[in-house]
Amino acid sequence: MSARRLRIRGRVQGVGYRDWLLGTARAHGLAGWVRNRLDGSVEALLSGDEDAVREVVNACRRGPPLARVDELDESFADPPDGPGFLRQPTA
Repeated sequence: MSARRLRIRGRVQGVGYRDWLLGTARAHGLAGWVRNRLDGSVEALLSGDEDAVREVVNACRRGPPLARVDELDESFADPPDGPGFLRQPTA
């Protein structure tokens, strides 16, 4: 098991990034969450099989078609408390 916290910057709000990540993470069997940040970035916690986490992190570098990812910061993290992948409120 592996867990990563991501902060994604660029044109990532108002372009369907959270919904895209929600579907992508669930399709890969990951647990965690995604949320918008007040500074215009998107933050996510991804947890699951190392290969699946790595694949989703790489996909996050591109994002959905309308997004433009300028920067992705990645750090190791503790896994989430519960199962499933959720959308969290803006923080």
